[in-house]
Amino acid sequence: MAAPLHGSAGSPGTSGPGPGGGREGQRLRGGPGEGLGLRGGPGEGQRLHGGPSAAAAPQGRPPASALGLPGPGAPPARHEAAAMEPRRRVLLLGEGNFSFAAALCGAAGTRVVATCYESAEEAAGRRGAAGCTRRLRESGAEVLFSVDCTKLADYFSPEKREFDCIYFNFPHCGRKAGVVKNRELLAHFFRSSAEVLAEAGEIHVALCSGQGGTPADRPRREWHNSWQIVAVAAGAGFILSNVHPFKAETIPGYECTGYRSQDKSFSVEGALNYIFTRSTPLLRFKPMSCEIELESRKVSFQVPQVLTDKINRGFLEVNSNHPVRTIKEKLTAELSQAFPLQSIDNCLPLLHQGHFNSVCHSNVFWIVLSPEETLSTEEMPDGLANAGFFSHVDFCRDTDKNGCVDVQEGCHISTQYYLRPSLLPYAQAVIQRGAFLPGTLHVLSGPIFRKCLIAPSSMPVFHEMVFVCAVNRGTENSYIQTLVNNITTSIHSLHQTVSGLKLNVSLQEATSFETTELNDFAAFELQLSKIQYLVCVKIDASGSCEKGSCVGVIRTAQPESSDLVLVFASLHLDLLAMLICGISDWRMLWTSDTRFLHQFPRGELRLFKSFSLYPPSYVHDVSFWVPDGEEFDEIAFHTIARRVSGETVISIQLIDSYQQSETGRKSLCYRLTYQSCDKALSRQEVAEMQLLFRKEISQCLRVTLR
Repeated sequence: MAAPLHGSAGSPGTSGPGPGGGREGQRLRGGPGEGLGLRGGPGEGQRLHGGPSAAAAPQGRPPASALGLPGPGAPPARHEAAAMEPRRRVLLLGEGNFSFAAALCGAAGTRVVATCYESAEEAAGRRGAAGCTRRLRESGAEVLFSVDCTKLADYFSPEKREFDCIYFNFPHCGRKAGVVKNRELLAHFFRSSAEVLAEAGEIHVALCSGQGGTPADRPRREWHNSWQIVAVAAGAGFILSNVHPFKAETIPGYECTGYRSQDKSFSVEGALNYIFTRSTPLLRFKPMSCEIELESRKVSFQVPQVLTDKINRGFLEVNSNHPVRTIKEKLTAELSQAFPLQSIDNCLPLLHQGHFNSVCHSNVFWIVLSPEETLSTEEMPDGLANAGFFSHVDFCRDTDKNGCVDVQEGCHISTQYYLRPSLLPYAQAVIQRGAFLPGTLHVLSGPIFRKCLIAPSSMPVFHEMVFVCAVNRGTENSYIQTLVNNITTSIHSLHQTVSGLKLNVSLQEATSFETTELNDFAAFELQLSKIQYLVCVKIDASGSCEKGSCVGVIRTAQPESSDLVLVFASLHLDLLAMLICGISDWRMLWTSDTRFLHQFPRGELRLFKSFSLYPPSYVHDVSFWVPDGEEFDEIAFHTIARRVSGETVISIQLIDSYQQSETGRKSLCYRLTYQSCDKALSRQEVAEMQLLFRKEISQCLRVTLR
């Protein structure tokens, strides 16, 4: 029978047998996908109790509120406005001698509820406990005894829950318990806390040096020998939003006690205070239908599931403060000072029809149109104009020999359609209009959609900005240089308001790049038509290559029997936003978590600070036989991974390939890495995704699993 768990300060350097390397084809990594090679797996849940600790100012900031309460040294990780609200309700768990609670109760606007696991009689025997509890009560704080931190809902009625902050310092399950049992402790504690924490509340957990298993720990333990606190918290829906060093000397009257108040106190040198907040729910792609008017008929189509959370987000609308819109507006304003400029404000069609010359058919989202029977607008969910939920969407479609999707029988429209992968055809259409004026810079912008392999900067949807102008033959090169100079000035101006890092924008000839040097954006543009120049941005040592990251392409065309040359420039607004604001993961641009846009008030560009630190990553392998006589469609393989994982697969690597000499059958083995940039992602959730992924590739790609 397991030993009882107790409330007191935790043991430094606690270690024990880890859970091993995980099952075959499955591993858990610590840290934010840094290629650490540290393997293991989070433990199951168990009861948790603990003792006193403290928070201190973040590293790199001047010392301030050592308690982690509102103050210049330790701002709340979730909502800054919450710091101004009166009477923040704070719950302290597993107090030892209540000296930490006594120091906390003097904070202005704070209502403290201090608890310990032991009974009142046991607690009274601790040195200094009587004086601290008396001070707490005199200040209006509530003191509770015999509180089990894994069953918090049992001690607080619904009207007394909703704590703004929960402190749990140096938890430990007692005696010589190993890291596995302490992970189990933390798991139950986080699940229990979820029941009594306010929606915008915080959980503060202090651990001894190295126990957390994060890159912030110094020294850093091997992953399997740590408490894996971020992965454990993810199982209860929490993300790590801040880390503060723990400095006991900054807390007035604080006295660290040992486990069960033993004479030997715990070593708190190098200890850290981890601050957790609630995660938004994990994304589940739901079937959705979009209604449009096409050829004077109302038709609907089922939105590809990987795009259902990205259709109609309105990032470029007038009331948006998204950084993508800010960059688009700043560029437009800057260029209007140098060129006659006309914005094409009318709504651009979402669908293209027919075949896109020279573009690989597997790179576009083919659409199957449905008959006129569509949902009414009253049935549409909020925020998604002309969209509704269907009970099922068939991800796989029959294709012809060219890889094009066949249109359903009974559909009124017989032509094949796909989501627009570029705004270039609309720019070409502008030229055909009578209102097209040579010398005027015409501007179009909007989201475009492209199937692509999974990579840090490869996006299935992003916002493109296209400029088109007609100039006299022989002046096109000087015009292009002037255009790029003004774009460069705009980008420099935007970046200087955000960061002091050096930024370089260069115009480079496309022929100077090898195909392997091009990012997905430039490689796809090269399929559309010939490119003369690339617009590359490099910030310090960043960039996809020595020449920088391609954020734009420039091409020219000369109409027959004309002295004019057409200049087309395309910019990748999302990549620009990532480079300027220091956003390392494109998925963050599409997060539903309001903490992202709160960092850009009124569209003001700022250096982005992640609200989800050191997210755990999980690795799974999958092996299968490729169907005989068929070419394996790797883009479809990646697209299925995006869909079933809710965009939590961040890497797919081919790690083995084998072909039978007798039969010619080919076997492939891929390694998938799962990690969320903004949401809690647990080991169990990933295991379920992997099972679904295996099922889907078997059905959709007709592979034989091994």
